[in-house]
Amino acid sequence: MFKKTIFLLLIQFHFTVSSQEQITLISWNIRDFGKTKNSEELDRMAEIVRDADIVAIQEVVSGYGGAQAVAKLADNLNRKGTKWDYVISNPTNSPKYVTERYAFIWKTKNIKIKNRGALITELDSLVDREPFFLDFYVKGRKLSVINFHSRPHDKNPEREILAITDYLKSDDFQHPILLAGDFNVDQKEEVFIGLRTQGYNATVIDAKTTLKQSCATDGYLNYPIDNIFYSNKIVLKSGYVIDFVKACENITSARELSDHLPVLLNFSID
Repeated sequence: MFKKTIFLLLIQFHFTVSSQEQITLISWNIRDFGKTKNSEELDRMAEIVRDADIVAIQEVVSGYGGAQAVAKLADNLNRKGTKWDYVISNPTNSPKYVTERYAFIWKTKNIKIKNRGALITELDSLVDREPFFLDFYVKGRKLSVINFHSRPHDKNPEREILAITDYLKSDDFQHPILLAGDFNVDQKEEVFIGLRTQGYNATVIDAKTTLKQSCATDGYLNYPIDNIFYSNKIVLKSGYVIDFVKACENITSARELSDHLPVLLNFSID
């Protein structure tokens, strides 16, 4: 009887673990992502993100070239043996020279959508570039991802982060949430206390995500400002910055892709 009970418990444990689908999300600020990116650069980007399930992209240029670049990146990914789809936001309602788009690209095998996402218009007057959100469905379970690019560090991005924090207090956000992007603020700063109080945690801690113009005596990395915040219904498996530079002599080539490194979160839904 004891052996039978243990056997049944092991079977139950196996199916519980198996049902917790592991998902990988990459968030990447791809500087000036538009027609300035050539085919070789787009293929390099595809190699960097190909193992993800969902990719959140910031700084897509607002003109037609931005939409073209996202479509070409998705096409490159499709050529690598897995089916991907993508959505691009409308241009943000922003001051002149600040307007951008956001994009999501994802593998369609196990991840579905029911709409094409939307900019969060409720935050329009409180931020320079209103965030873009999309609801994904992983084996029928809803997962909302919010994609955000804050204003520069010298223009009070903290005010925008507080506005998003207040927005997330709504009762509408009881399901798993990811807030991904370039915050232009280090996650250790006091402005993120409100998010943590709501049960959000940062994927990476003290991890520099921006690139210097050139190598210095202390290397090529600069500021820890990109991150993915996950709600308490998300189970962290691993999280890290993807350093595709690898060595000082590669910094010029790396900056052809972006002046930011991608952040990766591997997780399951609780």
